[in-house]
Amino acid sequence: MNRIITAALLAAAVFGANTDAVAAPINIVDDAGHTLRLSEPPRRIITLQPSLTETVCALGACDRLVGVDRYSNYPESVNKLPKLGGLDDTQIETVVALRPDVVIVAPSSRVQDRLSSLGLKVLVLETRSQEDVRRVLSKVGEMLGVSEPQKVWLSIDAAIAQAAASVPAEVKGMSVYYEVDSAPFAAGESSFIGETLARLGLKNIVGKELGPFPKLNPEFIVRADPQIIMVAQRSSVNLPSRPGWAGIRALREQRLCVFAKEESEVMGRPGPRMGEAAGWMARCLRGLAVTKTKPLAKP
Repeated sequence: MNRIITAALLAAAVFGANTDAVAAPINIVDDAGHTLRLSEPPRRIITLQPSLTETVCALGACDRLVGVDRYSNYPESVNKLPKLGGLDDTQIETVVALRPDVVIVAPSSRVQDRLSSLGLKVLVLETRSQEDVRRVLSKVGEMLGVSEPQKVWLSIDAAIAQAAASVPAEVKGMSVYYEVDSAPFAAGESSFIGETLARLGLKNIVGKELGPFPKLNPEFIVRADPQIIMVAQRSSVNLPSRPGWAGIRALREQRLCVFAKEESEVMGRPGPRMGEAAGWMARCLRGLAVTKTKPLAKP
């Protein structure tokens, strides 16, 4: 009888401890300065940016997603979820109808105030730099109740380091222009893409003073005369016909990295697949070191 009573007391103690752990309130200050308060880890989550969707999934909580933005397409399982539009046309009524415990958005989202006014809990997270990605992993992991979320960051960091170690000495120190969009928008030194380029040993022609993703005067690029150009396939066709561009060293000496749609899409997402993106960049750089007279159609 004593053994039964002792076992019962132990079970009650363990149950009580677990209940207290689950019931511990969650308070997270987001990047808009607001505090998200939850009584327990959310079971129903909506993400309205691809990198945030991938972050939730990388932390093992894909099954908690009930809706995502139009452009979220990885991992494959998220394609079965309701697609809720983009920055300008988020389907607010559908978001509300899905009854999320929390909606995770980027600061560029125009619906955060509207969603909050409708009584939804909103978490605003910014990911412009690699440090932002590390911090966001930590915050989302805390919200999810995931242990050791920084393991995901360590994996990303290790993959970038491995890519950097594979870059030949011949191309290290070369100047590079990374085009985000043909407007042209560029990836500056302070962006997560720019930080990857620096880790690969390249010198970005777009300094930190211009911001992470500045829109440039095309003449700036001509004057900077980069030795390497990295660009999405959709923007690569007309490069030599841009005024003054035929004389840029990267085109004249045929040092061009052209990334397929799927690759450039991943490269533009500050999240768990940054290591994979660094690997594609490094592969192209290895190709440029070996074949200096022929441009590569793909990295």
